[in-house]
Amino acid sequence: LTAKAVINGLFSGRLNTALHVGTVSPKFFGNMKTLGLMFQRIIALTLATSVVMSVVSTVFASLFLGVALSNFLDVLAVVVATMSLGLSTYLLTIPITFSAFKNGLDLDDVAYPIAATIADVAITVCYALTVNLFFHFGYPGKYAVLLIAVSAAVLALYSLSRGFREERFSKTMRVSLLSLMLVAVIASVTGAILQRINVVAGLWNGNNAAIFVTYPALIELIGDSALVIGSTATTRLVLGLMEPHFSAVKNHAPQIIGAWTASAIAFIPISAASLFLTGTFGLPAFYLLTSVLLATNVLAMIAMTLISFALAILTFKKGLDPDHLVVPIEIALSGTITSTALLAAMFLLPHLAG
Repeated sequence: LTAKAVINGLFSGRLNTALHVGTVSPKFFGNMKTLGLMFQRIIALTLATSVVMSVVSTVFASLFLGVALSNFLDVLAVVVATMSLGLSTYLLTIPITFSAFKNGLDLDDVAYPIAATIADVAITVCYALTVNLFFHFGYPGKYAVLLIAVSAAVLALYSLSRGFREERFSKTMRVSLLSLMLVAVIASVTGAILQRINVVAGLWNGNNAAIFVTYPALIELIGDSALVIGSTATTRLVLGLMEPHFSAVKNHAPQIIGAWTASAIAFIPISAASLFLTGTFGLPAFYLLTSVLLATNVLAMIAMTLISFALAILTFKKGLDPDHLVVPIEIALSGTITSTALLAAMFLLPHLAG
């Protein structure tokens, strides 16, 4: 989820910028060369990210979760195949972005969150299909996953061989890989926290399934809210509408409060829907789960607002590219911080209620 969100953010950021500066028109025909180059970078980046993520997660899991290093090739095959199947999401990302741009909608506030949510759902389905195919269909399933992974690797290597002739392509890859290595480490920490959430959720007297139904939405909403805060702050800094000082956060209050409130309100129907879907709906369960989600929102959004605003200022002062450095780190941190906040809320609220 984290890796796909990061790569999707990189692609969306590049596409949004290209539309604003006029190097890409909101249509497929006439833009195939430019879109093709952008997609080549994404294919190569997907393979590189999959390898880095597999290495980091396997080493991390062997050190802290008792997973054998001999499982690396299985992890690599599943991750590469999953991420490769997830490339199909760009067939939706591009037309959504084009449509938003044509209708005068803000790409940061509208197009990216929609595309990111679709990508998260799609990559979850791809992951579930790949894991089941690899582990429950014997050798035919394993060979099918390996075929997908090898085909994607060949396509990525072809993209690399063509792309590295361009200086901008190689620079993009170097900067992106540096940030994605850090993202892989952060995401592995998130996975370890999720493992702990699994343990704590087992103490919830049958309501633990609802926690995992809401978990992806929780990370998605808080991550998108943080990106909206960071993106709008970066835009206002560039336009000279805000001073590059932390004290200027008060001038950004409408954007912060708007993003924060929207995410908090969304958790109420999400809480009810998750309980209905798991067949555990009841007023006590609804009250407890909603309280936990809202407490998680408050804790996580305080941290992510400070981080997003600080990164926006740092990006502006240092002249960094927010698409290739800030956005990936922000997305990865939102998963870790949200998971930590959820774990804290799950520990505290039931005891306070008791």
